[in-house]
Amino acid sequence: MSLLHVIILALIQGITEFLPISSSAHLALAPWLLGWPDQGLAFDIALHLGTLLAVLIYFFRDWVQILSQGLGFRAGHDPELRRNRALLWLLAAGSLPIGVFGLLLKEHAETTLRNPMLIGFMLIAVGILLGVADRAGRHQKSIEHVSFLDAVIIGLAQALAIVPGTSRSGITITAGLFRNFERASAARFSFLLSTPAILAAAGKAFWDLHKTGGIPPGMHLPFVIGIICSGATGLATIAFFLDFLRHRSLKFFVYYRIIFGIIVIALAVFLRPGG
Repeated sequence: MSLLHVIILALIQGITEFLPISSSAHLALAPWLLGWPDQGLAFDIALHLGTLLAVLIYFFRDWVQILSQGLGFRAGHDPELRRNRALLWLLAAGSLPIGVFGLLLKEHAETTLRNPMLIGFMLIAVGILLGVADRAGRHQKSIEHVSFLDAVIIGLAQALAIVPGTSRSGITITAGLFRNFERASAARFSFLLSTPAILAAAGKAFWDLHKTGGIPPGMHLPFVIGIICSGATGLATIAFFLDFLRHRSLKFFVYYRIIFGIIVIALAVFLRPGG
C-alpha cells in the first residue's frame, strides 16, 4: 500500500465512522471507484482500532462515570449521567442485538451485502428516514431520560448497520430522534452504544488476524499510520459533530446521503460488467 492510499482510507474512516453517512459504504466504494486492490484484514483492523481509540478517548470520563455508577460507586461529575445510574446496563441491553445479528450475518455482511446497488439504496432509504425523524422528533429528552425501551429500540436499529450503506451513527441517531431525544443527546448515546460493538468487532478481527499469522510483512508502517490518522480524524469529527448538532439540524447529511446514494446506483448501473 502506498502512503497516499493509507492516508486517504484512514481519513475516510475517521470522518465517516462518526457522521451519519456510512463508513462501510465509503470504504467499500473507494477502492472500487479508484481501482485499488482490497486493503486486507490487517489494515481494516488498523482503521477500526483508530476510531475505537477516538471514541474511548473522547468519552473516557463518561465511561468512567457510567462504569462506576453501574457497579454502585460514585464517580464523575456529569449531572445527566448521574441522574441515570442504570445507564451501564441500558447500554448492555442495547448492545445485545448487534451481537446476535453480527454473529448470524457476519459472512453475508462481508460478501453478498457489499453490493453497490444495495449500498446506494440503503444510503437513500436511511437518509429519508433520518430527515423524517429530524423533523418529526420533539427533541426533548437527554441522556438522563434513556429508558430500557429506548435502549432496546436504538440497539435494534444499530443491528441494521450490519448492512453496508446504513451507517451505525445514522440509524441509531434516527431511532433516537424518533424516541424524541435532542439531536446532540441522540448522537452522544449513539457513540456510547457503538463503543462495545466496535470493541467486540476489533477483538474478533484481531483474533482472525492472529489465526492467519499476524500483520503481514511490509504492513507494519501502514498499520501504525492507519491507527494514528483514523484516530486523530475520528476524535476531531466527534467533537465537530456534537457541537454541530447543538446548533443545527441534520438536513445537510440527509441531502448528502440521498445524492451520494443516487450517484452510487448510477455508477453501479453504468460501470457494471457488460453495462
